[in-house]
Amino acid sequence: MSEINVYVGAQIRKYRKACKLTIQELADAIHKSRATVCKYENGTISIDIETLYEISQVLQVSFSQLSAYLPTVKATDIMEATLGRKSPFFQAKRLYFYFYDGRYHRMKDGIIDISERAEQPGTYEATLSICSVSGNGRSSEIFYTGRVLYSDMLIRFSFVNQYNPLEEDLLYIFNPLELRDFTTGLLCGISSADLMPCAFKCVITLKPQELTEAFRHQLLFTKKDLKRWEQLNMLLIDNMEK
Repeated sequence: MSEINVYVGAQIRKYRKACKLTIQELADAIHKSRATVCKYENGTISIDIETLYEISQVLQVSFSQLSAYLPTVKATDIMEATLGRKSPFFQAKRLYFYFYDGRYHRMKDGIIDISERAEQPGTYEATLSICSVSGNGRSSEIFYTGRVLYSDMLIRFSFVNQYNPLEEDLLYIFNPLELRDFTTGLLCGISSADLMPCAFKCVITLKPQELTEAFRHQLLFTKKDLKRWEQLNMLLIDNMEK
């Protein structure tokens, strides 16, 4: 079992007892079985975001009180643990990055290269080059450098624009629990075009993708995305599919 699952489970148990609720009462409130809630509290299974949000509402605590945990472990330890699970996103040295720019109504793509720092073994750095995708082909736009932090559920990249050091962006990608060659993420920072705060839904893959109309729809916010993130008090703009 992972440390984050154990931590979240312990938080659920602590606040459930503070509310003087039995396991069965909590299970009934979130429409789960008693056995499932036991597994949540013991950390033997992972909890999806929607269910964790429901639990926070029943226990009358904030979402972060249940989930705010960042393990202080070495990246090498995480890499070794994930190699045992054969998680491809922890092993990858190159990732392919895609998002849809709602301001200009076009897809953009990029390449993320990851390498271990020679002077500090066990820590990782990365470069990100973003390209503009148009009907005439690709043209390189922006080059970023930064660092990588691995955890059980997320991989976090912090990037700085090498042409404009004032622009620093964060990219969070979700580590899929099942084996697959793509995952989703969120890129947030300051737009280099108008210096306004912005956030983009993105898709990260292990192999290059064809930029088809079907793939474009994967980059747009869906009604399900909006409903889920509205519950979590996240603001989304521009890329909603009509």
